[in-house]
Amino acid sequence: MIEKPEKPLIIFGINPVLEKLKSSPDQVFELMIVKGRESVRLGSVVEEARHRGLPVHYVDEHKLDLLTGGGSHQGIAASVAQISYLPFDGLLQTLVSVTQERVLVLDGLTDPRNFGALLRSAEGAGVHHVVIPKDRSVGVTPVVAKTSAGAINYLKIYRVSNLSRAVQALKEAGCWIAGLDAGAPECIYDRLYPEKVAIILGSEGRGLRPLIRRECDFLASIPMLGQVASLNVAVAGGIFLYELVRQRSRGLSRPSG
Repeated sequence: MIEKPEKPLIIFGINPVLEKLKSSPDQVFELMIVKGRESVRLGSVVEEARHRGLPVHYVDEHKLDLLTGGGSHQGIAASVAQISYLPFDGLLQTLVSVTQERVLVLDGLTDPRNFGALLRSAEGAGVHHVVIPKDRSVGVTPVVAKTSAGAINYLKIYRVSNLSRAVQALKEAGCWIAGLDAGAPECIYDRLYPEKVAIILGSEGRGLRPLIRRECDFLASIPMLGQVASLNVAVAGGIFLYELVRQRSRGLSRPSG
């Protein structure tokens, strides 16, 4: 078991805790369950923890409320190791050696629920790599872990100090860059995307920064037929990611290069 840090991450909710136990049990220090709370799903998580020799403590609901910041914990939380962001150079080496890969790049998302929802969509769409900036951007938090429904345990997340340079490096590694921009004249359904492509989503409200927009090989928008001008970034990102899934599943993606 790894050494317990001074400030472990508290994750909560049945699915996030169960997925953490399945994917990386060596990073789990203990489980906390609300006293008197019983359900089949909770019982399955407790059984999994005990099977792996992890301590399970029963606590008052008020204590769990405090530990989770009032989040919807479903009667369960776990103390786990803080997430380790992976070195960006490792992603570049991977991209050089493959002919197809999908990367999600987030340009300054600040809402943890949007981040978590995008991670859930990305994992479901077969994306393995997510790049975020260090500054003015949300990182991995308990709310992100909860909203991702455990998807965060199966993704490789890279945090970079200069997103513009990182995007340039992705291009040099053979990755095409596609930005989602509400003002783009081209629709996401108008193009066949390369098999090795990075999808960039901008922040809530302002979208892609001009500096990042200029680095994109393609800019595309989602058609809006109603009165609302744009979609939530997590919803829009999910639509774009699953258009890539559709193209790949039908053999429509074009070779990179």
